[in-house]
Amino acid sequence: MNLVLIGYRGTGKSTVAELLATRLEWKAISTDAQLVEKAQMKIPDIVARNGWDHFRNLETEVCLALKEKDQLVIDTGGGLILRPENVAALKPNSLIFWLTATVTTITLRISDDTQRPALTAGKTFVEEIQEVLTERTPKYQAAADHAIATDDLSPEEIVSQILTIAHNHGID
Repeated sequence: MNLVLIGYRGTGKSTVAELLATRLEWKAISTDAQLVEKAQMKIPDIVARNGWDHFRNLETEVCLALKEKDQLVIDTGGGLILRPENVAALKPNSLIFWLTATVTTITLRISDDTQRPALTAGKTFVEEIQEVLTERTPKYQAAADHAIATDDLSPEEIVSQILTIAHNHGID
């Protein structure tokens, strides 16, 4: 069994994944880091050189490679849920946690992020977040086994909530 964290950028997935992995003595895996390693270039470069479709193809390859693994905490890229095959690869052997946050919280948390190219053209930063969240929210909801609002929680509090839920599913 794995624990998978989904959600938009800035919801705490990376930080929480590392803390969870430490507490469980499991390995933390970032799907973004895996695909950067696979492509041997940073995400903005992958998208600039090869486009979003190529990026999403690499993301799917990473999901398929993780499909049979066990005792991982998987920190996913925010758009991983855009392809049903990604969720289908991870879901059978995982509890999927959707980490949520308001647009205001996300904006504050990621305003200095230069590692991701824009997802929508001609929009302000806040408009982009709102638009992408509107598009992705139903997909996050469909993929998730549990949702946790992270706005007013510390990473440690989020980990505690996840561990309580995981314990109820037989994960110690």
